[in-house]
Order: sequence, then C-alpha cells, then structure tokens
Amino acid sequence: MPQTIEAVITAVGSFLPEDKLTNADIEKMVDTSDEWITTRVGIKERRVLKVPGKGASYLAIQAVRSLLDKSGVDPLSIEGVILATNTADYHFPTTSSVVAYETGCTNAFTFDLVSACPSWLYALETGANYIRSGRYKRLLVVATEKMSAAVDVTDRQTLPLFGDGSGCALLEAKVVEGEAKEGVIDALFRTDGIGREHLIMYSGGSVSPATADTVARHEHFVHQDGQHVFKHAIKGMVDSCQKVLERNNLTEEDITWVVPHQANLRIIDMVTRLLGIPSEKVMINIQKYGNTSSATIPICLSEWESKLKKGDKLILTSFGAGYTWGAVYLVWGYTASERA
Repeated sequence: MPQTIEAVITAVGSFLPEDKLTNADIEKMVDTSDEWITTRVGIKERRVLKVPGKGASYLAIQAVRSLLDKSGVDPLSIEGVILATNTADYHFPTTSSVVAYETGCTNAFTFDLVSACPSWLYALETGANYIRSGRYKRLLVVATEKMSAAVDVTDRQTLPLFGDGSGCALLEAKVVEGEAKEGVIDALFRTDGIGREHLIMYSGGSVSPATADTVARHEHFVHQDGQHVFKHAIKGMVDSCQKVLERNNLTEEDITWVVPHQANLRIIDMVTRLLGIPSEKVMINIQKYGNTSSATIPICLSEWESKLKKGDKLILTSFGAGYTWGAVYLVWGYTASERA
C-alpha cells in the first residue's frame, strides 16, 4: 500500500495579554460608542500588551512556552520556527530568532513571514511543504502581533478594531497509508495587488523612511478604507473556500469547523452564510480579542482545542492587505481529551 508523508498539527498554544481595552475605554479616547463599534464590527473588548519594552516576540514566547509545557516536547527537537508577523520587534534581527532563542529551540532554523493577515496560513502551508519534502519532522508555526503598536489612538476608524495576541501550532511528520488523509491537505492563495492604498502603513519602510514629518502626519499607523476592504474580503474568502471545497470533493456538510480570520463579525457572518455553513460550525472570538491580524486563526484553534476531535475537517480562511487572501483545508490530528 502506498505511503505519503503528511504534515499534521499535533499541539497548539496561545497567549493573550491580561490588560483589556473595552469599548467603554475607547469611548473616552475618541468620538465613538459601544453601540457603534458592536454594530459595525462585533467587538466588545481587545487585549493590549502594556509590559514596558516588550513587543511581538514576548507574546510569541509565552504562546510557544505554553505549547511546549502542555505537550512535553523537548525544544531542542524543534527543527524550524516559521513565524508570521506584521508587527516585528525590529526590522532585524528577525522576531523568530528571538523567540527560538528564548524558548530553547536552539537547534532550529528560523525565519519571519509577512503577508498581512493571512500570514499564518502562508506559514502553515510553507511548514507543511518542508515536512512533505521528508527533510524535516517537527516544526513550530507561530503568529504574533502587537497591533496596539500599529494603531493611531486618535483614529476612531481603526482604534476599535485591533488587539494583541499570539498563537502557534506544532507541525509534525506522519506517515499515512493509502487514501487516508490527515494534516494539512490543501491550500489556495491569491494576491491581486489592488488594495495597496486601501489598507496600508504609509511610512517606516524603504519608500518613506521615518522622519519628524512622517511621525507628525501619523503615517506609522494602520490606514484603512473599511468599505473597500469589506467588499473584497467577502468575495476573496468565499471564492477561495469554494475552490478548496470543490477540488477536494467536499460539501458544506463534510466540514466540521470553519475558522475565519477575525476581522469583522459582519464579514464572518456573510462569508459563512454564502458558504452555507451554520453558525454552530464557525469559530468566533472577535468579541473578546478584536482583530489580532495573523494571529486570529491559531488563537481560535487553541481556544477550541478541547472541542476538536481527530479526523475533524477544517477550513481556515483569511484576507488582508495587498490584497491577499486564501483558504486551507486540514484534517485535525488528535483529540485533546484522549491525552489527558
């Protein structure tokens, strides 16, 4: 019987800072209201990292430590750390190198991956391909975002949207016989580039390095045309999910869970309704954490871990700046309660 090497998620972890920024807090900062925020995006509160001198790596270090402690995996057995982030500690060194060092993963290669909010999905498929090659057996795929460092606290359009957090998954090689399917099965990603001016941080890169003028103009924060993003996000996420379902001969009834990027509750509702997925099959925690960019999906997987069972079929989907979007189909690799 033919055998294949599959990349299977065998453990997950996450970390959310303790400090909360509620809608009531935001009402005191900008001209908005709890009703306005809740109606438009579905967020009630978000977490904010207030530890002085700490950035995205700090969040990821806590998430990875929680995964390693819970799973009992030796950090020296980790062969690679692929880290998704849009809010890196520095331009260099990489955030992944900091995380690997601080968590004891000192036998690992590391690199950061940046592709807006879908970055963790890109990292997951990248890690899966490393494992499918047969060269690696155990990788960490991490997403971490300190979005509070990228948000203008005087901007009523973006301030309510974003939160800080990190999520991660252990990806391991498993030999599967015959037609059995397990792990990361399929992925589809697309980029069209039309969204450049609609979701952007204007300065801080090589096109417009930091100056006193760019700081004064608030160009080092997220700028977003919400209506433009909303329309394209729905189309991109629905199309990519439908294509993945079709080419894997799946129907909506076959899917156990849909895990959408947590950017806007109305987007989530519209996408899952168009896909024909009932709400009870959709992971949603945006009301508690807001949009943690690339970290939203692994945070969901960690929060729902106790409800996931070996063999569950999941569709993960995200959309972000660029624009770039996509979907991943995976079969869950374990039942957490059986490990207790």
